[in-house]
Amino acid sequence: MSATLSQMLELGTEAPEFSLPSVNGGTLSLNYTEDSRGFVIMFICNHCPYVKHLEKELVQLSRQYIQKGIAFIAISSNDVEKYPQDGPEKMKELSKEQDYPFPYLYDEDQSVAKAYKAACTPDFFLFDENNRLVYRGQFDDSRPGNNIPVTGKDLKEALDAVLNNEQPKEEQTPSIGCNIKWKPGNEPDYFG
Repeated sequence: MSATLSQMLELGTEAPEFSLPSVNGGTLSLNYTEDSRGFVIMFICNHCPYVKHLEKELVQLSRQYIQKGIAFIAISSNDVEKYPQDGPEKMKELSKEQDYPFPYLYDEDQSVAKAYKAACTPDFFLFDENNRLVYRGQFDDSRPGNNIPVTGKDLKEALDAVLNNEQPKEEQTPSIGCNIKWKPGNEPDYFG
């Protein structure tokens, strides 16, 4: 379990466009968020212990904030040649099993992960209703094995700020998780 930190895309960045297949059928684009008061793009995958650690709370939190007008989109960008458990069929199974209230999309060519400078799973990006990045970072301080309860505190605070037409605090803690499993020769250049 190699720990990788978020790259912390610059605040104010406009949400990169995308069009990706959903594991529940059809294709989804950024237009999905048009009528929302803000939206979360999150890079997750099936097998990552960091994602599994917060999955139940993430599902509850997203359900709660979807009712308040926030859209959530999950994207998996892992190389399924080496990690077949992260492929679309298994994604569909997990989405059904965990009753995901959000669409789960597959980024086969990894271009969307690169556009968002995603680095790890989970990696969270919160945009306001003007499609501007206002939060990127951790769900909360909990990690597998550190005995801190999973609450979603950091993301909740940022979501509440957006809903109150306020700016989330600028000091934000990077997310940490398993690195995105890049296809050979497809590693992004933003790791320095």
